[in-house]
Amino acid sequence: MTAGESFDRLDDDDYPAYTMGRAAEMLGTTQGFLRAVGEARLITPLRSEGGHRRYSRYQLRIAARARELVDQGTPIEAACRIVILEDQLEEAQRINAEYRRAAASEDPTTAG
Repeated sequence: MTAGESFDRLDDDDYPAYTMGRAAEMLGTTQGFLRAVGEARLITPLRSEGGHRRYSRYQLRIAARARELVDQGTPIEAACRIVILEDQLEEAQRINAEYRRAAASEDPTTAG
């Protein structure tokens, strides 16, 4: 791997760069919380060759959203389900917007 390839990973939201300890520290939570959101299948950390959990920035953002809900009194299982549904809704809205753009570009009445 070249130095350039290594630096490219710095911008990759899906690169599993953070250990469980560091991830918990960054989120201001416990390692047990990270294990719990993993057990609830909200996030699935990658495992290093030694079997240690590694988290990406994207996964940390998802876990942080779940933590917000838990801090507001939502049970962890419910918080994880809410985050999953929010993510599904966002994806559906993105796809819907793409379809609308495609339909608008095909509609001859909208051509200038």
